[in-house]
Amino acid sequence: MAIFALQSLAGGFLDEDLHSFNKYFDDWCIQFESYEDAMDIVQTLEDPESIDVVEITPLSYPKYFFNSLQGTIYATRQIDDKIICVVEPYIGSSFRIAICDLKTKNVRLTKTTYKNIPSIENAFSNFGESF
Repeated sequence: MAIFALQSLAGGFLDEDLHSFNKYFDDWCIQFESYEDAMDIVQTLEDPESIDVVEITPLSYPKYFFNSLQGTIYATRQIDDKIICVVEPYIGSSFRIAICDLKTKNVRLTKTTYKNIPSIENAFSNFGESF
């Protein structure tokens, strides 16, 4: 299920008070169930041209909900209540598979490292219930 949030063009997400922007998306940020509801609020704000409505889907959750997950995320998929990601923790490092738990908000990196995207593709596509 997708949710919608209000993001400043300069960065940050609109807080519940509708005045300040949080650097990271968190529980204090205002959330909407539909694009239309979000747009209704945008139109009431002082400078609506400087605010975008952002759709957050389960596959983009790691970017928004898991601040402890550092690095570049190349691919994501959802298995039950977990988001599985291919991540490069820092530039030039080996790739890893990250397991992000939607219920507990915990992030765990697998021990196996991969030198390039083709080498991790098979592991990622066959990653199953064994986590």
